[in-house]
Amino acid sequence: MIKNTATFQFKEAVFILFLILAIIISSLFVLKTEPHLALFNCLIAVSFLGLIKGYTWKDLESGIIMGIQRGIQPIIILALIGILIGAWMSSGTIPTVMVYALTVIHPDFLLITSLFSCMVISSLVGSSFTTISTVGVALMGAGMAVGLPATWVAGAIISGACLGDKMSPMSDTTNFASGVSSVKLFTHIKHMTRTTTPSILITIALFYLLGRIAPSHTVSLIEMTNMVTIIKDYVQISSLTLLSPLLVIFLAIRKVPVIPALIVGIISAGITSFWLQDVPVGDFFHVLQNGTTFTIENEQVSNMLNRGGLQSMMWSISLIIIAFAFGGILEALNIIPALLNGLIEHIKSKGQLILSTAASSFGVNLLTGEQYLSILIPGQSFKGLYDKMKIERKYMSRTLEDAGTLVNPLIPWGVSGAFFAQTLGVSVIEYLPFVSYLYLSPFFSILFGFMTKRKTTV
Repeated sequence: MIKNTATFQFKEAVFILFLILAIIISSLFVLKTEPHLALFNCLIAVSFLGLIKGYTWKDLESGIIMGIQRGIQPIIILALIGILIGAWMSSGTIPTVMVYALTVIHPDFLLITSLFSCMVISSLVGSSFTTISTVGVALMGAGMAVGLPATWVAGAIISGACLGDKMSPMSDTTNFASGVSSVKLFTHIKHMTRTTTPSILITIALFYLLGRIAPSHTVSLIEMTNMVTIIKDYVQISSLTLLSPLLVIFLAIRKVPVIPALIVGIISAGITSFWLQDVPVGDFFHVLQNGTTFTIENEQVSNMLNRGGLQSMMWSISLIIIAFAFGGILEALNIIPALLNGLIEHIKSKGQLILSTAASSFGVNLLTGEQYLSILIPGQSFKGLYDKMKIERKYMSRTLEDAGTLVNPLIPWGVSGAFFAQTLGVSVIEYLPFVSYLYLSPFFSILFGFMTKRKTTV
């Protein structure tokens, strides 16, 4: 329980915001530290300012605990996905998809195929995490095999997965954004197509062009055939290995909660490993902990097949713990509401309101790394102003989704950003230029806000 009633004024909150940005920028780009330490330094600095303001250590500790408690579910999900990737490597699921992709898809069209495949699957299951941890990992391996830049492949996978997640009626963030805004779900989804359509068309054109100019022919047909042969030497390729991910997708469509669905995926992958791949029980549990550890002379194939395991997610999990602890401190000190309340006083037009909503969602993402808060806090803060200015709330729900859900993967310490980077093996900073859909969609949301009048349909 936080007993201190002292509040930071708008100017003080702005100072803290710039201090946080200065610490993050200097830590990441000058001192070249990992984002963990950048956020930890921010946590220490803001805690010190809270103590000066009159908050007790008990108040700050309560905020930290509250923040970490909010992160328990994503932490468990990340741990299970790390285990699941190891299990699917052991069972042959991911290697099978890799081989199919290498033998069926022409290298020139691998990027555009990755984009559409992840888009469709994510739309069906309503989860970018499930999509990237299954098809995404396999397509990443296929892209590496044909010599495509990892950043390009990651960009296509993430763009497709996030679009499908955002537009799916089964997505938790889609339902959450419409719920916070008190907008009917399909009204919300229909309204999002206005910003999604130009964003995805530009993204499709980008990856089509990249596929045509890609240096994929640096890997010859003989080398690709050799890689497929090596994979088959270590793993039995069979369509039966796809039963486990199909089961997970079926459970997701049936709206089974994600944690039990992932556990079922792990168990079914274990059965496939024992029955089809003849993996001893002890070895399988070693894979669940540490990932697959094939001894392969071909370095490229080794990098493709040796993945997954609980340990592979520890970098992301530790980052998320610090990010949620820091977010809890900010919430305990009421810094974000102080910023938003000061911002609201200066809003005079529809364009300014939508820009402020988007900027607030981006800011909450940046400060806390949590996409639900980036929807909830601005939504609660601005919905009264939308009503007062007689602007339909579907504009707010669309902006919250565009600048909340889609921006989270652009933040290195965001739950999505940390997971995508760790799962695909490409850092957020590296894939940032190639996830065009993720920043085009909020751009069009803001642009249309300034271009249209209050009651238009854009």
